[in-house]
Amino acid sequence: MELRRGMRGSLSDMINVNEPMIITMTVAGNAVYDHTCFGVDENNKLSDDRYMIFYNQTVSPNNEISYDMSGNTSRFIVTLGKLPASVNKLVFTINIDGTQTMGMMTKTEFCLFQQNRNALNIVLSGKDFKSEKAVILIELYRKNGIWRYNCVASGFNGGLSDLLRYYGGTEVSADDTPQTNVQPQTSGNSIPIQTNAPPAHAKTVTANAPVMMQNNNVQKQPAGYSVPTQVKTAQKREKISLKKGQKISLTKSGSAYVRIENGWTAKGKDYDLKALVRYRNGKLIYVGAANADESICTPEGAVKHGGDIKHPGELEHIDIKWHPDIASIAVSSYSALENGTGSFRKYGVYVRIINGDQIIEIPAEDTSADDRSYTLCFGEILFGKEKDNIEVTALEMYSRPNSEHRIGYKGTKVCMDIGPEGETK
Repeated sequence: MELRRGMRGSLSDMINVNEPMIITMTVAGNAVYDHTCFGVDENNKLSDDRYMIFYNQTVSPNNEISYDMSGNTSRFIVTLGKLPASVNKLVFTINIDGTQTMGMMTKTEFCLFQQNRNALNIVLSGKDFKSEKAVILIELYRKNGIWRYNCVASGFNGGLSDLLRYYGGTEVSADDTPQTNVQPQTSGNSIPIQTNAPPAHAKTVTANAPVMMQNNNVQKQPAGYSVPTQVKTAQKREKISLKKGQKISLTKSGSAYVRIENGWTAKGKDYDLKALVRYRNGKLIYVGAANADESICTPEGAVKHGGDIKHPGELEHIDIKWHPDIASIAVSSYSALENGTGSFRKYGVYVRIINGDQIIEIPAEDTSADDRSYTLCFGEILFGKEKDNIEVTALEMYSRPNSEHRIGYKGTKVCMDIGPEGETK
């Protein structure tokens, strides 16, 4: 069933609340998007921080809710019937960590599955929003013992900070700056959300201070039910920008794959993400979606291309995981013919590597690069011989002017223009 903003109904009539259901949340856009599930009480407050489930706290106390992610897609596994009486509502949200807004994204989708059946679906685009940086997509709530849904699809301009305050938490720092009233923003025909002003003693967070939440509305709980006085530190994702020649080792994140995304800031452009996989025995495989001789996936499944992207704002991506037979992966971007002449730097082209909480961006920064260079090798990913030992090196190497030849390897060294010619696109 596809939902529209403001729609409500009975969820208990559609699923078995005592069985697990799978919720996926996906965003297509050029920002970094974080998904969170807030488990709140009958007063709409997060009175138990253990039910704030996101990338930094992935499981609720009794495994009623669990979380994992891959790139811009998050997955929650939820069993509503296992939730304690103190958790009356689950709220699924998106917030942007950065300067962009929800109005700038291409599409976001929420899907609720049980036993391979899609029970609920929400699809929204940037046109449904304006300057919001955090959005409440849907609420699943208990009323008179029946679980129901409410498609909210409205949000806040202030991002995560406003979300935390709305659910009874504040960000704590050394400052005692009072907060003003926070009202969710609405776009188009969105349904206004009623909210109360935060307490006058609420604290804010400075730009570089660690983010914590302080509970302003802790309810009494049954005997033996422990409620912490402060929410655990919500660690922000580690963001690093690599310059040419710099290296970094990837931390062990627990994610099944590391995602590589190819993005750009200019409108109306098209770039193809490619990977050249070098095996320890010398074998080479081109992974991509633009040429007949390129593979979508390597035989062992360690390098997978997400397919050719043709819609503005969406990102091509490649998922990789460590494999003992692979020595390295050279990552490049090809500028399509319709882009015309113009440097990668001019069009704001970059590669983003997402490894759990670790985000590494390699931008195109060389101001001397020729406008007729059609291929940019952003960097190389080296696989160590020990499991999950992965290192990223920024290369920023450009092809010769007007060359359609792809990158290649001479021994263990990445070289431009020595690979086969690609199909002109």
